Order: sequence, then C-alpha cells, then structure tokens
Amino acid sequence: MTSTITIGDAVASLMREGMPVRFEAYDGSSAGPTDADITLRLLDQRGLAYLLTAPGDLGMARAYVSGDLRLDGVHPGDPYEAMTLLQNNLRFRAPSVGEAVSLLRGLGLANLKPPPPPPQEHLPRWRRVVEGVRHSLTRDAGVISHHYDVSNAFYRHVLGPSMAYTCAVYPEPDATLEQAQTEKFDLVCRKLGLEPGMRLLDLGCGWGGMVRHAAQHYGVRALGVTLSREQAAYARDAVAADGLTDLVEVRHSDYREVSETGFDAVSSIGLTEHVGVKNYPSYFGFVRDHLRDGGRLLNHCINRPDNVPRETGAFIDRYVFPDGELTGSGTIISRAQDAGLEVVHEENLRRHYALTLRDWCANLVEHWDACVEEVGEATARVWGLYMAGSRLGFERNEIQLHQVLAVRTGADGDDGFPLRPSW
Repeated sequence: MTSTITIGDAVASLMREGMPVRFEAYDGSSAGPTDADITLRLLDQRGLAYLLTAPGDLGMARAYVSGDLRLDGVHPGDPYEAMTLLQNNLRFRAPSVGEAVSLLRGLGLANLKPPPPPPQEHLPRWRRVVEGVRHSLTRDAGVISHHYDVSNAFYRHVLGPSMAYTCAVYPEPDATLEQAQTEKFDLVCRKLGLEPGMRLLDLGCGWGGMVRHAAQHYGVRALGVTLSREQAAYARDAVAADGLTDLVEVRHSDYREVSETGFDAVSSIGLTEHVGVKNYPSYFGFVRDHLRDGGRLLNHCINRPDNVPRETGAFIDRYVFPDGELTGSGTIISRAQDAGLEVVHEENLRRHYALTLRDWCANLVEHWDACVEEVGEATARVWGLYMAGSRLGFERNEIQLHQVLAVRTGADGDDGFPLRPSW
C-alpha cells in the first residue's frame, strides 16, 4: 500500500513547538527550519521501522547505531551539541488513538514489523535468564565482558594513557584529563590513609590504575580483581612495565572469590553500579569482613539524585551497562552502615564527571578513524552517544557521582581518623 502521509508530515504533526533541527527523510519529505545548523536524516525504511516499533530512546538508538538515522552538523564521536539542542527544544504531543492509527496506516503497516536489532545490542532483561540469575557469578561475568572486553586499544584511544574508566577529579578547571585522573587516584589514597607496608584490596580494578598508583606512590601491597579478562591482561603487563610485580597482584576473578582478609584498606571505584541494589548487604558485609579493625573503605560510584527504585533506561541497559543498577547515595550509606561500617565522609563529584566525559568525547573525536578501525563504526557510535548523553545527565543533576568513605571501627570506638579530614 502506498503511503498517503509523508514521514516529514507525520513528524511535524507530533511536535508541539516545531522541530528545533532540520529533519529530512528518505521519501523526500522534510520538516523544521531550512537554515538549521544540525540536520537529522532518516535514510531508509529500516530506520523508520526501528522508530515505530521501539518508541523512545531505544528505537532512536537502534536507528542511529545502525546508520539508518544520521546527525549532520555534529561529529558522531561527540553529538553533545545536538543532544543538548534536542533535549532543550524537542516537545512531543500525545496523539489521540484515532490519530495514531491514521498515522500508522498512512506510513504503512509493514513498518510495524520490528527489524532485528543491531549486533551491538545486548539481550533484553527477560531473556538474560539464559546467562543465569541476575548478578550471579556467571551472568555478571558475561555482562562485564560485553562492556569491558571491547578492545584495549579502543579504550586507550578514548580514555587516554591513564586507562582510567571512572570519574576524574579536576584540581583546576583547566587541568588535563591525565592530571585529573592522577588526582582521583591520589585523592582515594589520601582518604584511605595509605602508608608503606599497608595491604590494599581494589575491587573491580579495571586496567590497574589504582593499584599501580597506590604501590608506586604510597608503597602499599595491593591486590586488584576484575571480571574482565582483557583488563586483567593489560593491568598485569602495566604492573610489570612499572617494576611493581613485588607489590601488586592482579587477578581475573570475581571480587566474591577473594579469600584473604585483614586488609588495611579497600577501594571500590566504579564497581557498585554492577553489584545490584539487592546485593548491597552482602557486598558491604564482604568489605567489612575483609578489613581489619580500623581498616577503611572508599566507595566511588555513579548515583541517582534520589533513592527511588527504578530500572535503568533501555539504551543504557541494552548497549552500555547490561544489568547495571543505580540508586541514591543515601541507599549506599544506609547499607554500609547496616553492614557495620562507620561512614565518616562523603562527597558528590558529579560536575567532575561531566568534565571527564567531555574529555573522553574529545579523545574519541580525535582518534575516530582509529577507533572505527578497531571496533567498527556502529560500536564507536554507541560510545559517542552514550558519553555525550551521560555528560548532559551529569550537568543537569540527573545522575551524580559520590565517594563514600567508611571504616570498620574497632570495639573500643577507635576509628583511626584525625579530628578533621587530612586529605
């Protein structure tokens, strides 16, 4: 059946205040200002089917990642400007049932058959049961591999020499990304009160940045664990290159498999997002049981600005952090306290994460061709979209980053801290 409604007409009819960008479709139709700096191009019927069969961010993501929806006027490695413009000015209106049916018929009912999702997309939550119960050892290993075993070369292009895939701490507004990542690791060390000879356990050690910094600058003996095989291999090589093999061990392992106890300090930088809120009691219980009396925990993770339970958005869950869960800092603090840890300090670094994401996007743009060659254009597009969108979320206080410092206080009430912070 020939379409009786153009795609441009359909889009325009759903906008309450008009299109903030130019829209052009493969049927020759268009909407929005002709002199717009940014143009949204729908290139083919598959893209339309993605938009119609998965309304919201998932359908847009599928069309964009697959290359069926294109943004002209911004670099795919950093679509921040376009996302800001769209979020500020794109206002949809809800059509009546009759109007919606007419639009769908006019666009062609054949477009309501969902195309196969792009290969970069992970299974929906309800189908992940084939990988085990949510946050089981097996399923966690699978979803961590999906995100982190992309390519060490790709991550180096995006993250820079520090290979630190967590929020940096900018000592000055004009600090470089590397300076800020060094300051982040050093801040964690200072908060933990590390001294030569102490034993540090780093949960979710990534590419080894924290354990290497702590050993090299504070003389501690460090054990790092990660579920990513690629990360573990990289970290071991980096430890050897730094001449730290007598002080640092990196294991490809789930943190729950660490049997040693009596650590002076535990750092957890970017792990809690993967633990699962229902598992916080056992997670913080594990930390408490692995610390000596007076031993400290620094928990660094992404948070929501409130403590209302809700699922992660479809795009993030399918393309970026499968099974990832966020909650507010209040929940983090409560669960740590309930596990027997004394919380002594916390701070919100959300604006620092916006700056970190800005710099990661700049790296992706600078090394775009090499990144595409390494992982393919679709995966590179996922990362540009994810990082630019996350930057916007941190800037607008839709997500936060909190560091929570806690201690296993001894039976005599001695927490080992000075009267005022020393870091």
